[in-house]
Amino acid sequence: MNKILEKEFITPFVFRMKVEAPEIAKKRKAGQFIILRTCDAGERIPLTIADGNADEGWIELVVQVVGKTTKMLSSLEPGQEICDLAGPLGKPTHIELFGTVVIVGGGIGIAPSHPIAQALKKAGNQVISILGGRTKDLVIMEEKMRTTSDRVIITTDDGSYGMKGLVTDAIQKLIDEGLKINLVVAIGPPIMMKFVSLLTKKHDIPTLVSLNTIMVDGTGMCGACRVTVGDATKFVCVDGPEFDGHKVDFDEMLKRLRAYESDEKISREMHEKHDCQYK
Repeated sequence: MNKILEKEFITPFVFRMKVEAPEIAKKRKAGQFIILRTCDAGERIPLTIADGNADEGWIELVVQVVGKTTKMLSSLEPGQEICDLAGPLGKPTHIELFGTVVIVGGGIGIAPSHPIAQALKKAGNQVISILGGRTKDLVIMEEKMRTTSDRVIITTDDGSYGMKGLVTDAIQKLIDEGLKINLVVAIGPPIMMKFVSLLTKKHDIPTLVSLNTIMVDGTGMCGACRVTVGDATKFVCVDGPEFDGHKVDFDEMLKRLRAYESDEKISREMHEKHDCQYK
């Protein structure tokens, strides 16, 4: 059992949760994730680690309420316990001194971007973070990203905050300014990562993308997270979650993501209809 230490909604459908997990806090590295189960009868879901403290023994999760399990998780309060929490899992981000690194976080993807920005900054890189959302309310963790970045650029689709436009517009602006970008790390909606990768490929900028959104089982057994990277089939949970964005077949990935949409919708509707509570 893992005790919940803090919980706070940061948007109507996104919440942060600090959880007691001393062993994971000691071992976790940037880019890794955990598997969580809310109760004995619950499903297992993968969630990326947004922050942590090895000395105090906690990790932080930032979760978007999408389906039944995330809805159940959102109903828990500090003092209650999560049934199972396993990790850290997945291959950590390769950290070294690259030079100038642009971190691109879209929506909930800003959360897993945070520990990567921390690690890259600690390694001596100049870190420029681009945070994108449809509206101002969907731009999360701005203050935390400012503490780990040399510069933060915010974009919103509707112009309600920061620069009006997409994250790709902000990348293009940096390129037009003559900035030498040594690496781009993009995490967010697959369609966002696809177009970031198309842009950076055109300018020959190495790009890493995190495909955590497609993970289901998190151990490689279910096969649901298969993606094509170059000429090879990879499993995101055990081979990743990070891959060369210029080699990922995003169109195939998007089709696979849509395969579970109807089942997820039915499960959540049944959960809400019967007003199920955490037990």
